Order: sequence, then C-alpha cells, then structure tokens
Amino acid sequence: MDLQLRSKEECKYDAVSLGEVMLRLDPGEGRIRTARSFRAWEGGGEYNVVRGLRRCFGMNTAVITAFAENEVGMLMEDFILQGGVDTALIHWMKTDGIGRVCRNGINFTERGFGIRGAVGCSDRANTAVSKARPEDFDFEHIFGELGVRWLHTGGIYAALSEQSCETILAAIRIAKKYGTIVSYDLNYRPSMWSAIGGQEKAQEVNREIAKYVDVMIGNEEDFTACLGFEIEGNDVDLKELNLEGYKKMINTAAYVYPNFKAVATTLRKVRTATVNDWSAICWADGEIFQSKEYKGLEIMDRVGGGDSFASGLIYGLMTTGKPELAVNYGAAHGALAMTTPGDTTMASKREVEAIMGGAGARVQR
Repeated sequence: MDLQLRSKEECKYDAVSLGEVMLRLDPGEGRIRTARSFRAWEGGGEYNVVRGLRRCFGMNTAVITAFAENEVGMLMEDFILQGGVDTALIHWMKTDGIGRVCRNGINFTERGFGIRGAVGCSDRANTAVSKARPEDFDFEHIFGELGVRWLHTGGIYAALSEQSCETILAAIRIAKKYGTIVSYDLNYRPSMWSAIGGQEKAQEVNREIAKYVDVMIGNEEDFTACLGFEIEGNDVDLKELNLEGYKKMINTAAYVYPNFKAVATTLRKVRTATVNDWSAICWADGEIFQSKEYKGLEIMDRVGGGDSFASGLIYGLMTTGKPELAVNYGAAHGALAMTTPGDTTMASKREVEAIMGGAGARVQR
C-alpha cells in the first residue's frame, strides 16, 4: 500500500489533529446526577488520536484547536502538554468574564457498568473552537512551511457550527495542496447536527469533505447518516453485527470515492456496558483485512476506544504500509485504551504489540 507520505525530514510534525478539546469531568464509579466530586481529564474525538500517536507510539504531533483565554483554557493546555502534544498551533481567543464572547467546552461522562450504559452530558455551545474561522489558523504556514505528514479530523468538529464546517474544509484543502495525508472519522452525533440543519446538512458537509479524504473511518450508522449509504443484513441498533454487511458498506464507500486509500470500521457487539466483543476491518488495495477478535472484552471506560483504534491504525499505515498489520495495531490499541479511565490512552507500544502477539493478562514482574 503506497500512501505517498511526505518525508520526515521535510516535516515538523508526523501528525496534527483539527478539532475541539474539552474538559472531561468524570464521577468515577458513581453517577453524574449524584456526584460530589469529579476527576478531570482532557478529551476530544480528533485530539485523542494525535494524543495516542504521541503518547503510545512516540510520534511528533500537535493539535489545531482554539481555547478561550482564561484559567480553564490554561488548564486544558496543561493537560495537553502532559500528553506530549505540541500546543503551538492553539488559537487563543479573548473572552469576557462569563463566556458570552466564547468559552471552553465541558463534557460530563459516566462510564456505565453492567446493564447501565455509559452516559455523556456535554456543555459545549459557544466554545472558542466552534466560533473559530479559517483565518484564525495559518494553514498555509502549518502545512506549507512547517510541514505535516498526516492530518486527522472528524465529524464531531464538523458538526459544532457553520464556522467549523468552513474551517475544516479550508484545512483539508490546503493540507492536500501540500501533499499531507488526510484521515477523517465520521463520528455521527445527531444531537450536534440538529442545530445546523440535521442529517441533510451532515450529508452535504461530509460528502464534500469525503472528496479530499485518504483514510475514512466510521461505523454503519456513520456511513449511512453522513454519506447516505445503506447496507442489508444489520438491524438498526447494531445488536447483531453482520460482517458481510460491513464488507459491502466498505466496498461501496471505496467505489463511490475512488480517492479513498483505506476505509476502516470497528466492529462492536455490546453484551453489557462492561463486556463487549471487539474487532475491526480495513479495506485497502481492493482487499478487506480483519483484525484479531477480542471476544468478551472487559471494559473499564469505553469512551475514546474508537479514537485509540484510529491512532493505532494510522501508526500502522504510516510505519508499515500494511493494512493487515495496521488494523491489528488499531484493534489492540483500542482494546487496551478501554481498560483504563479517561478518553486518552495509557498504553505503550510494547503493550499493544504484545496483545497483537497473543499476550495474556498474567502479572508482569
């Protein structure tokens, strides 16, 4: 598989992400509605991917985002710095004392357990990055002068506002101009699109974005809602996964968008909030490759599992060029990420490769 990556020598960054980073407030084993204390993390669908590429896989990454210039924004920057991701591309926006001009996003998330599913409650309207316009970021400088080998972004950021739709298209067009590989996670959230035109707007925006994408990621609902694809054999709530249906979906995507070099999706069967069957497939070069299956995977915190799959997949594609290895990096990394709390990975590359090789859960001394 030849992605025609720019060389490391001509690029400052291996990968950058474009999207919103929120402050996650986590009640631990309790409920949001009864919590008296929360643990703070940072997280965001696009950011989590470059955080994983940096922290687990040792790549040089940065995040393109915007924060309101206040104490919460500085807390978010500190979290990002702790993860090793470069903050030089963050756009800081002036705000007033109560967030009328702009603010920073907050995401309350409880993990779920057994028959009680995970619950998210976001407070992210009027955030700095949702109001940021293309001219707030110097994309010519980032992609043309600094140099970036890979850009990752996604449908969560695209759904934030009319401005974010414009910004994401401006970024990927300039990225492609300079030979940067673009990956995109459809990540459909109907509640987010509802305020700016609903599913019709989601399809309009995502179909335009898809024309520039090299590596497309998403599940069945994402491809149907965002790109209008329908597949047979899977029920609406995905209780029974149909592998052949997923293969048809991926082949359809690759046919409609011949610019796609790879198309990937995770396969998840939810037995309970804490026990899932987990695997993934990836289309590339006219073939479909399936990862190792993780049946009965015990989960501590499922949020960010798909993002960690994406970072493992991207690492595998960038370093090996072999989709069969890349999809296994992704599935193993996603599985490991869901065994720890928070949106972002706590795994190491050595642990990921050990899981890929069949390592068990015995104590390591």
